[in-house]
Amino acid sequence: MRIDDYVTDLGRALSGPSGPKRDMVVEARDSLVDAADAYEAGGAGREEAERLAIEEFGPVRDIAPGFQAELTAVAGRRLGLLLFVSVPVTVVMWSVVWRFHPGSFASYGPRADWHVFASRLLDVLQLGTGLYGGAALLALARGLVRPGLVTRSLGVIVWVMLPVTGVLSLVLAQTSPAGVALFLPAVLANLVTWAFWGMQLYCATRCLRVSRPVRGRA
Repeated sequence: MRIDDYVTDLGRALSGPSGPKRDMVVEARDSLVDAADAYEAGGAGREEAERLAIEEFGPVRDIAPGFQAELTAVAGRRLGLLLFVSVPVTVVMWSVVWRFHPGSFASYGPRADWHVFASRLLDVLQLGTGLYGGAALLALARGLVRPGLVTRSLGVIVWVMLPVTGVLSLVLAQTSPAGVALFLPAVLANLVTWAFWGMQLYCATRCLRVSRPVRGRA
């Protein structure tokens, strides 16, 4: 097997963020080329030198899991950071919108018990998701946990929590003061919220994909 073929197989065996994955594959190729150059300088033919370099580096099925673990940790750290930043930003953003909206909840009279419960539940769920994202980011950055387990849990949490928070938000929106839908800050807040949700779903899907067991090649 030649180095180019080996690197191609390695790239196919890995899944994760494109930038870090490309850097890993390029680094592996550079190491193989350096080793092959050393063998060739010692008198081996180029093809033989590349074969010896690959044997020394190890088969893809043995190398890929270590590379994949790092890619999995990278994906988890990215989602953890996104949750840790975007969830509090979303909460603060909507708090500001409600504070400065010209309408008033007071004109609607006392809010029903279910409304208060749903509002507090939404706050707790969002706070918990953001805190878990921060804790996962810290744990992955310091190598305190298995990256596959934590990264997968982040993906599952997003896919479970977003539908719940989305439904709660829609229910609470039905009791909002009149004119909120046309209030410019609320429109902008909705756009930012949907953008955050889209990024979270994308990253969560990738986390679920990369945390699956690797099937390397010989």
